[in-house]
Amino acid sequence: MRTSNPILSRWGVGRDAGPADAYTRRPMGAAVGGRPAVDYLNNPYARDADTSPRTDGTAVTMDDVIVRTGTTLGTVALTAVLAWLLLPVDEANIGRSYGLAMGAALVAFVLSLLQAFKRTPSPALILGYAAFEGMFLGVLSSTISTYIAPGVVVQAVLGTFAVFAGVLVAYRMRWIRVTRRFTGFVAAAATGFLLLLVADLLFSAFGAGDGLGFHSGGLGILFGVVGILLGAAFLALDFKQVEDAVAYGAPREEAWLAAFGLTTTLVWIYLEVLRVLTIFNSDN
Repeated sequence: MRTSNPILSRWGVGRDAGPADAYTRRPMGAAVGGRPAVDYLNNPYARDADTSPRTDGTAVTMDDVIVRTGTTLGTVALTAVLAWLLLPVDEANIGRSYGLAMGAALVAFVLSLLQAFKRTPSPALILGYAAFEGMFLGVLSSTISTYIAPGVVVQAVLGTFAVFAGVLVAYRMRWIRVTRRFTGFVAAAATGFLLLLVADLLFSAFGAGDGLGFHSGGLGILFGVVGILLGAAFLALDFKQVEDAVAYGAPREEAWLAAFGLTTTLVWIYLEVLRVLTIFNSDN
């Protein structure tokens, strides 16, 4: 089972080995080097990996994932704060700040695509993506806090962490079960969501004013809530991938892909929470 992401596909394992080779390596459910039994039909690392599980200390651990994720998210937060402080959005500087923010967003998007198509994770690309994404978020958040909804940024940050904590608890308690059907449903829902976003942008660009109406009112709030729920679902997929990587003993470098995936998902959730709170505050 592979993870689909509304932005990009992140977990590129098993590019060289076919399923038949993996299925014959060990019987399904057999213990591996003292690790928990692995489901070869549903674990992408067990099914597709081209080497046996690592027992020489080079396998990814949960600590590796936590450290890399903390580093990546810390880069986003640091550059966001610097952009907020150094790129003011007052009337004298707002044009320059917007231009830099849009340029940063474009660079972040390109770096994410480059990482998506690479055979191995690149810390430089991932941290570069985080830095430019943070720059974009800093200017956007500063603009919203200054001109539209003062104080909403703190609420959005708290809301993002609340979603993360809620999904983590639900996943650990097995209230959320990531199955093939769950993955397929999330991928289909995300595709529909992105198509609506593209249509909204096109309508707005060609003079339809508020586009499809996702920027204000009840419809905008509903659309944002759907986006938050999709982000929560992708968090569950991220947690499943991390769990599978650690259980099977994937290479340590996979921790950077975990960090990349969790960061893109949390950025997605933050933007959707910010959208909902901004619409709610501006309507009131």
